[in-house]
Amino acid sequence: MPYESATQIAAGLAIALGAIGPGLGIGIMAAKAMEAIGRNPEASGNILTNMILAIAFAEAIAIYALVIALAIKFVPVVPLT
Repeated sequence: MPYESATQIAAGLAIALGAIGPGLGIGIMAAKAMEAIGRNPEASGNILTNMILAIAFAEAIAIYALVIALAIKFVPVVPLT
């Protein structure tokens, strides 16, 4: 397999696997926040503030995966031979 093909596949796998966890986590957080607001509407401001903060932390992990994928794609590796 040529080097360019391998780096394309590796970059695609890095962002795909690195984004699926935060995506699921954000979906679960939003669902639980909406459930909590449905049970206690008076606490909606506090729930939404905490949810947005947690979503920002989860999204940071996806951004790290994007940085790794871009590094795999664009940073050249010097062959040993």
